[in-house]
Amino acid sequence: MLHYIRGSKESGVEAGSYAKVVGTTPKDHLITVQRTDGEFVTYDPSRLRGISAYREIEREFVIGDRVQITAPNRPLNLANRDLGTLKSFESNRHVTIHMDNGNDVSFDPKEMRHFDHGYAITSHSSQGLTSQRVIVNMDADVHSELINGRFAYVSISRASQDAQIFTNDSSSLVERLSKDVSKTSALESGIGSDPAVTKKPAGLGFALGLR
Repeated sequence: MLHYIRGSKESGVEAGSYAKVVGTTPKDHLITVQRTDGEFVTYDPSRLRGISAYREIEREFVIGDRVQITAPNRPLNLANRDLGTLKSFESNRHVTIHMDNGNDVSFDPKEMRHFDHGYAITSHSSQGLTSQRVIVNMDADVHSELINGRFAYVSISRASQDAQIFTNDSSSLVERLSKDVSKTSALESGIGSDPAVTKKPAGLGFALGLR
C-alpha cells in the first residue's frame, strides 16, 4: 500500500490518497497501482516524491483494547506512537479512542489506517515513556554491534517495576554493556585559555543479575 503525502496530477494520484501496488515493469521503470476508487494508474515512481510504503495487514479490535497510532495525523492532532484505549464503535462506522492525554478522537478506519494494538511497544517507539514492565532481547548473534551500555540504559530505564534481560551469551554480556559508545561533545574554547579540549561524558555502570 502506498500513501501519497504530496500526490501528482500528472500521475493521477491525489495528495493524502492511498493506492495498492498491483504490478511492476522493471525494464521500463514503471509500477501499476489501483486507487481506492478502483481505477488503475501506471507511472514511473522515480518522478514522485513524498510517498510512504506499507504492507496491509488485518487486525481485530474490541472495546477496551490498547491502541497505538503508527503515523502522525495533523487534522486529528495525533502524533506518531501516541497511545490510547478503544472506547466505542459508532453507527457511522467510526471508532472512538480515548487517548492517554485525555482527549477523545473519532475516525473512519478506512480513511485513517495508521493504528495498531498498543499492548507492547518497542523502547524506541516509546519516546521516553515509562512502562511497568520491560523485556530486553540481547542476542549476541543478531546486530551484536548494537549491544552496548547506551542501548541497555535506554531500554531498561523505561521500566518502573520490572526489567528482564534475555541473552544467548551471558558470559560476554557484561563486557558488551561496558562498551563506551558516547559521542564526543562540542569543543570548548576561550580567549587566553588552553587549546580547545574535547570533553566526553562519563560512562555508565551496570549491574547485571541473571536468573
